Amino acid sequence: MNEFSRHRRLRRNATMRSMVRETTIDPADFIYPLFIVEGEGVRNEVSSMPGVEHVSLDELSKDIDEITDLGIPAVLLFGVPKVKDAEGSQAYAEDGIVQQATRFIKERAPELIVIADTCLCQYTDHGHCGVIHNGYVENDASLDLLVKTAVSQAEAGADVIAPSNMMDGFVHAIRQGLDEHGFVDIPIMSYAVKYASSFYGPFRDAAHSTPQFGDRKTYQMDPANRFEAVREAESDIAEGADFLIVKPALSFLDVIRDVRDLSTLPVVAYNVSGEYSMIKAAAKEGWLSEQEVVMEMLTSMKRAGADLIVTYFAKDAVRWIKEEKNER
Repeated sequence: MNEFSRHRRLRRNATMRSMVRETTIDPADFIYPLFIVEGEGVRNEVSSMPGVEHVSLDELSKDIDEITDLGIPAVLLFGVPKVKDAEGSQAYAEDGIVQQATRFIKERAPELIVIADTCLCQYTDHGHCGVIHNGYVENDASLDLLVKTAVSQAEAGADVIAPSNMMDGFVHAIRQGLDEHGFVDIPIMSYAVKYASSFYGPFRDAAHSTPQFGDRKTYQMDPANRFEAVREAESDIAEGADFLIVKPALSFLDVIRDVRDLSTLPVVAYNVSGEYSMIKAAAKEGWLSEQEVVMEMLTSMKRAGADLIVTYFAKDAVRWIKEEKNER
């Protein structure tokens, strides 16, 4: 009788390891973010996010064709308007940049799921996610504008509304607003657990959404808190959320597991800009293998309990997955 277990029997070669792999990633697991800007002929790389671009509507068809050819099922739209004001009115304008992009995508690729990020920070001249009064973001007044934004996005053809503002009661307000306007079948992908993270820096560069004063710590969560995430997720479930996002992902894998254990709703990990950019920077210096590290990182998010992953690595990851399958 053996005196110890022979665990290595199941690791002897690549085929064996593939057969017993517990966690797998598929192209259908990914959501790819897009930054849509106003103007013509715009395709500019975001300096802090190599490989990620600002794209104008007339250039967007190239991206949509590539995404659909790869088999990525969904995109998450962020708009970067030319004009901003105190109430972020371009967020809910009929001809707002996200609304225009949504109509364009649904016409070119009707099967592609369009998820509209529903927030105000890219559209306000102060860079905060709501209405400002005496230097403070007013919760309930902000809800009214978020509902207008969500309804406008749904009217433009968005398949999913993804509110990311972290106002109290935002899921309830948006669900009620969508239903009252006849959009009872449009799901809400709630940023249920969104931390006030230092990993958002490159995104704010891409979205031109850096706060002009203060920070977002009065409405986004303290990274030190775990139980608070459960309370936030429970509230959004009760208010009618259909998906639950945890953002960021890599530093909060324990929270992804907590949310997974809490609910049977689809859990979405947001692999944020800082997580993307630091790997890109290290890979450029030759300090690590980008492909191997990215796939290990994305696998960890699935293993923690995520059903879907929002990631700027989506296109590369799909190519790597397909190459691996072809080599078998």
